[in-house]
Amino acid sequence: MNCIAQDNYSIEVLTGKTSLALYGDGIGLQKQAYDAFLKMKADAKKQGIEIQVASGHRDFSRQKSIWNRKYKAYTDQGMSPIQAMDKIIEYSTYPGTSRHHWGTDIDIIDAAATYSGNVLVPEKYQGDGPFCKLKEWMDENSQKYGFYLVYTDNPDRKGFYYEPWHYSYKPISKPMLDAYRKLDIAHIIKSEDLLGRKHMTTDFINSYIQENVLGINPDLR
Repeated sequence: MNCIAQDNYSIEVLTGKTSLALYGDGIGLQKQAYDAFLKMKADAKKQGIEIQVASGHRDFSRQKSIWNRKYKAYTDQGMSPIQAMDKIIEYSTYPGTSRHHWGTDIDIIDAAATYSGNVLVPEKYQGDGPFCKLKEWMDENSQKYGFYLVYTDNPDRKGFYYEPWHYSYKPISKPMLDAYRKLDIAHIIKSEDLLGRKHMTTDFINSYIQENVLGINPDLR
């Protein structure tokens, strides 16, 4: 599989404040990733699996609204600022640090399955869960199309909780991560005007970068 990702990405692109050309209604993938996704989707359908994107591209403002909403909800429940932020980063990223900014990452479900309630929960992807068939097929086939699970269930991995639904298109996302790591990520985090920012310690920020931003499937680093 040829990688045609560009060599340089602006800080605005990498932090979700402006985007590259994106494809797929409600999906938002870069062209190469979108073409690979359509091929993967078509082949899965032959096995009775209807891959549907539950969440694709999210820009900075969307991620900011998620962060601020959760922060307010948790602090309203009586959590301290640090407790609230620790709770948020179980599954949600700090705006400007999300892989969903890049047009390479997707959260997927099986639209052919019968399900109810929240869909992006690990239990639905294992055992007798409605998306177990999807997960088994992806385990066997996703890498053929360039898609890799981001937050694995490896017990040695730190950071975001296991997300059996989150896949990244490696031929583009790896060079984008390489470019992102050259930025002053700590400065990006500290400079954004978001709820809880003034309570962030240096230890919190350094831990977040090492464990959450970089705590991913080694194949994607």
